[in-house]
Amino acid sequence: MARSQRLFQLMQCLRDGAGPKTADSLGAELGISARTVHRDIATLREMGAVIDGEAGYGFTLIEDNALPPLGFTEDELEALVLGLREVEQIGDPDLANAAVAALRKLQGRLPPRQSHRLAHAVLSTKRYVRPEPPGIKVSALRKATWDEQEIRILYTDAKGAETKRQVRPLGLCYMDRSTMLVAWCLLRRDVRVFRLDRIRQMEVTQTSFRPHRVPLLREALIQFRKEEESWRNDPANSCGPQVPGEETL
Repeated sequence: MARSQRLFQLMQCLRDGAGPKTADSLGAELGISARTVHRDIATLREMGAVIDGEAGYGFTLIEDNALPPLGFTEDELEALVLGLREVEQIGDPDLANAAVAALRKLQGRLPPRQSHRLAHAVLSTKRYVRPEPPGIKVSALRKATWDEQEIRILYTDAKGAETKRQVRPLGLCYMDRSTMLVAWCLLRRDVRVFRLDRIRQMEVTQTSFRPHRVPLLREALIQFRKEEESWRNDPANSCGPQVPGEETL
């Protein structure tokens, strides 16, 4: 096996696995010795890969964006193009601009043949009806969600009634006509869904709810799937499904 091919396969093994992988287990996957794995790990680090771990503990790939261009299958490339172009259509301004920039970066790092294929991809997307523009800066909301900081919002329902809430932001869901915030509402003591275009004001507080975001979001998604399945199995429902947990006051 050529050394360059071995390094590429080692990177794939590090990407695929969850948790640290020992040199012995990596060597068994690649058919090489643990000593060779250690040498190759050192080489990958010199090339820019951020690999955590050491002998006796195992190795975990943290970041590999400084490595030479990676190859994609043709279908993977089409999926990336379609996904980023969809984000450009439905994302908030910051996210849409990021999608455009990501496509440019991806094209610059691909081998020439695939770079040409990306530039002239056969798939595209067009939204004639885009989601309603958000009433807040969504990048600040995303940051609060990642940082697990509670937020205060001024929310207006479809009838124009206003309410003030303090919520724990869990995630965003991009739907056909609107973008929804999935959050734990401290007033309702339950998961609620808020349309971003109906949030008039938002304030990020100093109150942290770490490390509860992931388990709360997991429970919310399970609840939503159950409600959607129940709705779909009801023959009385002939219109589009309601958004589970949407805050309508």
